[in-house]
Amino acid sequence: MNAMIASFGELLLRLAAPGAGRLLQESRFEVHVGGAEANVACALAQFGHPVRMLGVVSDNALGDAALAELRRVGVDVARVHRAAGRMGLYFFEAGAMRRASEVLYDRADSAFARQVAAETDWAGLLAGVDRLHLSGVTPALGEAPARAAQAAVEAATALGIPVSFDGNFRGKLWQVWGGEPARWLRPLMAAADVLFADHRDIGLVFGTDYAGHSGEAAEVAAATDAFAAFPRLRWLTSTSRRASSTRQQVLSARMMSSAGDCWHSGPVELDGIVDRIGAGDAYAAGFLHALHSGHDPQDRLDFALACGAYKHTIPGDILRASVADIRGWMEAASADVRR
Repeated sequence: MNAMIASFGELLLRLAAPGAGRLLQESRFEVHVGGAEANVACALAQFGHPVRMLGVVSDNALGDAALAELRRVGVDVARVHRAAGRMGLYFFEAGAMRRASEVLYDRADSAFARQVAAETDWAGLLAGVDRLHLSGVTPALGEAPARAAQAAVEAATALGIPVSFDGNFRGKLWQVWGGEPARWLRPLMAAADVLFADHRDIGLVFGTDYAGHSGEAAEVAAATDAFAAFPRLRWLTSTSRRASSTRQQVLSARMMSSAGDCWHSGPVELDGIVDRIGAGDAYAAGFLHALHSGHDPQDRLDFALACGAYKHTIPGDILRASVADIRGWMEAASADVRR
């Protein structure tokens, strides 16, 4: 039976300029439902896992639409709290050639940021759960969400529920409230048995600059420090990206274990990228699916990377794919039409 996974975080609406246009160049937006933790939840549900979304959304038509989208792909949203207040938004402008894509956040004082509370009945919300997943986006939203994330992790730990954590550092969000990232992120990382982070995330928490190491050596040095500092940590994994333009990039992945083993996957050539937003979340979902399905470490990493790569072909924040779709991508000899 597939693992029951709970994902805690804020549901968002993404308002994107059409195509590669600038924001407000046209008088319309393309709207997608997203949010780092929700993206992971949606992918895992499509992979066949029972998934429970936890958090707070606006008690209005926008909140209704966001929850309906998660329900549509099989996520259980019955425990998402409804509250008065605004929906978190972000605006997205897709880049072209060497013009970088841009994200403009509009999440301050959202219903989630204002209403999510550390005093929530986390033990009740996590009853029957096999894993709790969350990310560094939640504590970046303010002190109340940061305390709620810590309370959720503490409850999971007390119940013996494994925690996976994605560093997902968002400097723009931390700057809004002048938060101290290392203070809030370190205990969340320390609680995790699976950590999605690279040397920059780890360096931020430890106050260490690994830039003096070259390439792989920086990741190894950071991993060594993380495994030494975090006794619960078993798996540390991340992707690396080389971009020649917004549409042509190369994606690779690595994974290290607390036993000192290291695996690599890729590189995968991404030519003609449709949408890279949510690729890291797709990677995390693929990794967690393969971990709980008993895949060997190399296949786990290969499957996760394939999920991240596949997401680049899908518009919007959410990976729209089954396990069979990902396996087909991994095994395909060509991109010809399948008839």
